[in-house]
Amino acid sequence: MSRTLTTAARRELVQAVRDRYQGASRDAKTRILQEFVSVSGYHRKSAIRILSGASCPDDDARGRCRPRLYDEAVRQALIVLWEASDRVCGKRLRALLPVLVPSLERNDHLKLAESIRPKLMAMSASTIDRMLRDIRSVGGRRRRRNTPTPLRKNVPVRTFADWNEPAPGFMEMDLVAHCGDIGAGSFVHTLTLTDIASGWTECLPLLVRDGSLVLEAVDGLRASLPFRLSGLDVDNGTEFFNEDLLHYCLGRGIEFTRSRPYHKNDQAWVEQKNGAVVRRLVGDHRLEGPQAVEALGRLYRAARLFVNFFQPSFKLKEKIRTGTRVVKRYHAPETPCARLLASDSVSAEVKARLREITAQLDPLQLLEEIRRMQHHLVRIAEGEPSHVPVGQKDDLSRFLSSLSTAWRAGEVRPTHRAPVKPPRHWRTRPDPFESVWPRVCEWLQTDPDLTGIELFERLQLQNPRAFHSGQLRTLQRRLKQWRTNMARRLVFGVHESTSSTSLAAVG
Repeated sequence: MSRTLTTAARRELVQAVRDRYQGASRDAKTRILQEFVSVSGYHRKSAIRILSGASCPDDDARGRCRPRLYDEAVRQALIVLWEASDRVCGKRLRALLPVLVPSLERNDHLKLAESIRPKLMAMSASTIDRMLRDIRSVGGRRRRRNTPTPLRKNVPVRTFADWNEPAPGFMEMDLVAHCGDIGAGSFVHTLTLTDIASGWTECLPLLVRDGSLVLEAVDGLRASLPFRLSGLDVDNGTEFFNEDLLHYCLGRGIEFTRSRPYHKNDQAWVEQKNGAVVRRLVGDHRLEGPQAVEALGRLYRAARLFVNFFQPSFKLKEKIRTGTRVVKRYHAPETPCARLLASDSVSAEVKARLREITAQLDPLQLLEEIRRMQHHLVRIAEGEPSHVPVGQKDDLSRFLSSLSTAWRAGEVRPTHRAPVKPPRHWRTRPDPFESVWPRVCEWLQTDPDLTGIELFERLQLQNPRAFHSGQLRTLQRRLKQWRTNMARRLVFGVHESTSSTSLAAVG
C-alpha cells in the first residue's frame, strides 16, 4: 500500500500504537504489526523498529538525510554568476563557469573564497537549476510543459494522410474570423464543418468565439445532416479542444480527434472550404454584433443548399511525389449531394430525401438570395443603417434579366468589390515646368511640330541644372495636353464660323 498519510497523522498513529505493541504478546504483536503496516505503508522491518522504540519516523528520516554540500554562501555566489550570464539555463551556465569566473576575477568584479570556488566548479547543471528554482519563480517565468496533459493523452492525433477514404460522417471543423484588418475587440466568427468523403459543407455564424457556443452549434447541426456524425476532427484551439466537447462526443459515439499544432495541412479539407466557401461568400469585411450574425445566418441557409446541391467540387484522388515534383490526380468534379447518392454507406431513405430536395430547389432563387444578403452584409460592415431585405417574385425576374449583362460590371459579388475611389484632379508633386511653360508655348506657336524631346533638349541647354532626364515624360504629357486643347479650340472655331455663316445667309 502506498504511503498516503501525512507526517502528523503518521506521528499520531505511532504514538497510539507503540505502547499497545510493546506490552502485547507475540501473537498480538503480529496482528498489530500487520494492521500498522497496511495503514501506514511502512515496510515490515521499518515498522518493527519504529514500534519497538528504536527510531522515530521523523528522526529516522532526518538521520538518514545526506549532509548539505552547498551552503548559503555558495548559493549567493551562484546567483551573482547567473545574473552576470544574463540568466541562462543550468546546462549553459555549467559550461560557462570555467570561463566566466576567471574573467570576472581578472577585471576585479568578483573575488571568491577558496572554499567556494571548488564547490561552484563541481556543481552539476541539475543542482544549479534546483538552487535557482525559487529565484526564477520570482520573475514570473513559466515552466515549460514537458509532459502532455490528460486531455491531450485522451485525444488522438490525426494527420491528412490518416483518413484513408472514410465513409460519410467524418468531418473536420474550424473557425473563420471576420475581423477585417484589426484582430482586437469582439467580432463574428463562422463555424465551418466539412465532410471528408463527400465534401458536404455546413457553415454557422457565432457571435463570439466560445466553446459553449461551438457545442450548441454542433448539437443543433447533427439533426440537419444527411448522414450520421461519426467523427469530428478539430484543431488545438480552446474553443474546440476542451473537456465539454470531448465528453459530448464520447457520450454519443462520435470519434474525437485533433490535428498537430501549427500543421494546417492536417485539416486541409476544411481549410480549403474556408476559402472556397466562406471567404468567397463573405469576403474580408469586419462584422460585429447580432445584426451581422442574423444576416450571416440567412446567407448560410441559402448557401448551404446552393453549395451542396449545385456546386461541383474536385476531390483529390492520389498524390505522387517524384523527387521534387508532386503530381496530383483528382476525381471527376461532383456535387456533395451526388457523392452521397453514389455512396454505399448512405441509406436508401436518405438518398430518396436528397432527390426530393433536389427536385424542389431553384438554384436561381438561391443565388439571388445570396446576392441580396451580400449587399446587406456590406452595408452592415460599412456602418450604414439597413434592414433585412425581403425577397419578391418581381425581384427574381429582374435578377434573371440582369444575368446576361452582369459581366460588364466586373465583380458581381458585393462583398468583393473594391471601394470606388473618387477621381483625382490635383497634382501630388510640384510642376517642374511651371516657370518655363510660357517660353515653351512661344516655341510651339513659332514651330508647332516640335517634339517633346526637342523641347526638353532646348530647356536643358538653357538651364543645365534645372532639369534631369527623368522629367522628359512629364514634359511629353504636358505637350500632349497642349495639342489636345489647341485641337479643341480649332474645332470650336470651325463650328462657330460655320454657324455664323449659316445665320448670315438666312438673314
